[in-house]
Amino acid sequence: MRVSLFPLLFLLLPLAEIAGFVVVGKQVGALATVGLVIASTLAGSILLRYQGLGAMNKVRSAVEAGNDPGLQLANSAMGVLAAILLIIPGFITSIIGLLVLLPPVRALFWRLVGRRVVVAGQFGGGQFTRGGFRREQDDHTIDLDSEDFRRNGKPDENSPWRRLPDE
Repeated sequence: MRVSLFPLLFLLLPLAEIAGFVVVGKQVGALATVGLVIASTLAGSILLRYQGLGAMNKVRSAVEAGNDPGLQLANSAMGVLAAILLIIPGFITSIIGLLVLLPPVRALFWRLVGRRVVVAGQFGGGQFTRGGFRREQDDHTIDLDSEDFRRNGKPDENSPWRRLPDE
C-alpha cells in the first residue's frame, strides 16, 4: 500500500511557517517581519505578471525556430510556481520560491524531468513533436484564393468547394 506524504506536508507547512514568523520576528521585530512578508507578496505578484506575459512569446518563438518548446514551457511553469510561492505569506515558501528562480535549480529540474516531458500539439497550422515542427495539410482542408470561389460575381462551377471529399 502506497502512503502519500502530501496530507502530512499540507498540515505541517502552516506550523513551520508560524514557527518561521516567530523566529524572524524575534530577530528583526514584528514590523520588519510584516514588511518582509508584504515585500515578498509584491515581488511575487510582479513576477507572476512578468512570467504570464512572456511565457507564450517564448514558446511561440521556440516553435517558430523549429526548436523543442519543452524547456521554455518548463522554465515558464517554474517561474509561475516561484511567483505563487512568493505570494503565499511565509518565509519557508518564499525561500523555496527564490530557490526555484535560480537558473542552476531550473537546470537540475530539467535534467531530472526533461526526458519524461513530451510536447506535442498543433501550433499555427502545423504539428510539433520532439522531432521538430512540420506543417501538415489536412486532407479535408482546401486552400483557395479569392478568385477560386467566385468568378465574375457568380459561383465557379469548377471550384474545389463544389467537390465532395470522396471525389
